[in-house]
Amino acid sequence: MTQDFMERALRLAERGRGRTSPNPMVGAVLVKNGKIVGEGFHPKAGEPHAEVFALRQSGDAARGATLYVTLEPCCHYGRTPPCTQALIAAGVAEVHLAMLDPNPLMSGHGRAELEAAGIRTVVGERENEARVLNEAFLHWITTRRPFVIAKFAMSLDGKIATRTGDARWITAPPARQYVHRLRDQVDAIAVGVNTVIADDPQLTTRLEQGEVSHPLRVVLDSQGRIPVTARVLDPSLPGQTVIATTEAMPHQRRRALADRAEVLVLSTDEEGRVKPETLLTTLGEREITNLLVEGGGTVLASFFARGLVNKTLAFIAPMVIGGQNAPTPVGGVGVSRIADAWRLTDVQVQQVGPDVLMSGYPAREIG
Repeated sequence: MTQDFMERALRLAERGRGRTSPNPMVGAVLVKNGKIVGEGFHPKAGEPHAEVFALRQSGDAARGATLYVTLEPCCHYGRTPPCTQALIAAGVAEVHLAMLDPNPLMSGHGRAELEAAGIRTVVGERENEARVLNEAFLHWITTRRPFVIAKFAMSLDGKIATRTGDARWITAPPARQYVHRLRDQVDAIAVGVNTVIADDPQLTTRLEQGEVSHPLRVVLDSQGRIPVTARVLDPSLPGQTVIATTEAMPHQRRRALADRAEVLVLSTDEEGRVKPETLLTTLGEREITNLLVEGGGTVLASFFARGLVNKTLAFIAPMVIGGQNAPTPVGGVGVSRIADAWRLTDVQVQQVGPDVLMSGYPAREIG
């Protein structure tokens, strides 16, 4: 029964996906005499935490109850008061934590405060699932850089377009809807200027639901080549667009773009392009916890080559395009030895309409 209650807490936490940033997703279940007396999840940054909702629902039944929560309760004042004090005041007898919070302000302090008040704690139930649930938050809170998701779609023979540049559409509607659901869940989305010039995307979220989230749109454009007529610069679009550039962009060009987007002048890499590490640090300072990189090949190659990709989502369409000069998802120089290639770990494969989605975490073999 213990795992069942933690599983319920994890399912509750999932309801906050895409809405809690920069906070983690958290679910909480209060149990007394083997029955749930209160439950809740954190719906949005600035709103009460999961534990508070569970306490409100349980009322006096919280006294002597056991709490199952997916992350260590906070013990500091942030956007909301500390949950540890609320649990202590309510008379909760025992707290099961899926995992401790790696936030330096927490890092076991919440658990210690509960135990000092006489509340028994248990740590580690369904910890792996809790970590996957909040993988973006855990990465950001410890590195202060967003969790980078590289997403691309390709044919069976590894092409993202024909030799003439035609790329619509490689994947079927179900896969494209999947991507829009993903956009609804991330804080920011990035593409290179070549993608903007070739495809003229809007980079918005298009879903048939009441409320959607439009991620921050980031265009990497070191020289200032983005057309002022690009749809991503349309002031009527929901959300915000940022152009990440370098000193190589002429000042006159910056002024022309300033009315349509925020222009960020960042440091360069060895090839004179926007340095990915600087971009990630800047976004992290803005509390961007995850970044979806959708291309093109030059941008993806830069992130992969520097070991900055945390997760890969590759859609594979059942078609063969062919063509020696047809582009592939990841450009650049590439590795010279197979042993140096990035390999996915914890691979998952699923059918999305007629297409296949392969996801995993890039890693290089050691030795």
